[in-house]
Amino acid sequence: MSTCKGGTPRGPPKHQNKVVWKPNAGVKKNETEVGSKQRPFPAITGVCPRCKQQIEWRRKYGKYKPLVEPGKCNDCGKRAVRQAHHTICIACSKNRNVCAKCCRPAETIVGSNVDAEEVERKELEEALKTMRERDRRTLLRTMQGGNGGLKKPNKKENDDEDTDSYDEEDSAREHGSGSEENEEENEDEEDAVEEEDVKKNE
Repeated sequence: MSTCKGGTPRGPPKHQNKVVWKPNAGVKKNETEVGSKQRPFPAITGVCPRCKQQIEWRRKYGKYKPLVEPGKCNDCGKRAVRQAHHTICIACSKNRNVCAKCCRPAETIVGSNVDAEEVERKELEEALKTMRERDRRTLLRTMQGGNGGLKKPNKKENDDEDTDSYDEEDSAREHGSGSEENEEENEDEEDAVEEEDVKKNE
C-alpha cells in the first residue's frame, strides 16, 4: 500500500541525466536502410505544425516506421498514402484543407507546395541548360535579388542635389525677407511724403 500523500509537490527528480539518451546507441545501423546518411527520411509535408513536431520526435527517438508500400486513404479509399503516420492522402488533404495526419482543419500546412516547387525547379534547370551564357547569368542575377543591370543612383549626386535644393530654399528665404524689408521702407517713405504735403498745405 502506498504511503505517499496525494497532491503534494515532490519537486524535481533526485538524479538528473547528464548525457542525452540516444535510441539504439549500441546497435550498428545499416547504411542502406531508410533513415541512414545514404537514404535519409523524406521531407515531412501535408501536415500541421503540431503533427510535424510529433513525426520529428518519432524520427529522433527511433519510433518512426517508414511505409514499405502505399497505405489506404481513410477518405477516398485509394492506396495513395505514401508517407508514414498519415491517415489520408495529400490530394484529399488539399481538397478538404486539413492535416493529413490528424484530419483537423489547419491554417498553415507544412510543405503543401513542395511538389509544385520541385516541378518548377526542374523546369527552371532545363530552361537554364538551353539558354545562352549571357542570358543565364542575367536571369540568375535577377533571381538572386539584383537589379538586372540597372544603374544604381550615385550617393554623391544625391548629396549634391540635396545641397542644391537647400541652397535654393535658403536663397529664397533671404530674398523673401529682403523684399519684406523693401516694402516696409517704401511704406515709410510714402508716409513721410504725405506728412510733408500736409505741412505744405497748412
